[in-house]
Amino acid sequence: MSAYVIADVRDAWDQAALDEYRRRNADAVANHGGRFLVRGGEHEVLEGDWEAVRLVVMEFPDAAAARAWWESDEYEAIKPLRRGASTTDIVLVDGV
Repeated sequence: MSAYVIADVRDAWDQAALDEYRRRNADAVANHGGRFLVRGGEHEVLEGDWEAVRLVVMEFPDAAAARAWWESDEYEAIKPLRRGASTTDIVLVDGV
C-alpha cells in the first residue's frame, strides 16, 4: 500500500538553506523509491484556519520505504538544514 509524507511549512526564513535542502532531498526521496506529488505551488484553504506557507506531498511504495527515507543517513544529514531554516510539521499517512 502506498504511503504519503506530508510536510506543512509554517514559516521559512533562510531561502538559501532551504534551496540546498530541497536539492539534496530530491535525491534522498528518489533513492528510497519515493516521488514528489506536490512541491510547493499555489494552494487554497477550503475550510478551517490552515496557515501553511508551503505544502509538500511525497509518495512512497509503502510506509516502510517512507520510514527508511526518514531514518536514512542521507536524510539525517540534511534535517538540520530544514530545521534551521523553517518551522515544518511532517506526517506519514497510509494510502488506501
